[in-house]
Formats: sequence, C-alpha cells, structure tokens
Amino acid sequence: MKEILRTNDPTVIAFATSLLAGEGIDCFEMDVHMSVLEGSIGILPRRLMVRDADLARAGHALRDNGIVTSEGA
Repeated sequence: MKEILRTNDPTVIAFATSLLAGEGIDCFEMDVHMSVLEGSIGILPRRLMVRDADLARAGHALRDNGIVTSEGA
C-alpha cells in the first residue's frame, strides 16, 4: 500500500475517502487512534493508503477535486 494523503483535518479524510469510494478505489485510513497518545489535540496527521496499482488513479481523482496528495506528482 502507498500513502496518497496525509492531513490533520478529519473532514478532508472523509471527503477523500468518499471520492475514492465513488471511483471504486479501496482505501485504508491509518493513525486514526493516535489521539490517545497526543491528548486529542490533533497534531498527529492521519494517513490515507491505497493499493499500489490504484495510486495514479487515486491521485488524479483527488487532485481533480482540489485535494493535494502525498504522492508528489
């Protein structure tokens, strides 16, 4: 799996997850429960992961909808 998005904003994660689901791309959110370690202040970013084969398609879908991706292209 590859990281497609890293953000502290849970609304961006929700929007990106919904966009990817609409495109038929499975994704997995990592670091969801890190708030236990940080004290719920939101300083640790969450990561959205996709399959290697879906990385380019997911990147295009997110960029087309105004979400900056972690893939760097």
